[in-house]
Amino acid sequence: MQYAKVIAVLAVLTAAACNTVEGAGEDVRAAGGAIDKSAEENNTYGKY
Repeated sequence: MQYAKVIAVLAVLTAAACNTVEGAGEDVRAAGGAIDKSAEENNTYGKY
């Protein structure tokens, strides 16, 4: 019975970690998009 509790806790922690990593990936993607947009708006090489 004790093993079942440990496995249940590990399953919950694993699921929470997956959601956290997924959220971090979305944040990094959004930051990359913002940097890309800013770089395109401030590009001075193609404006001559």
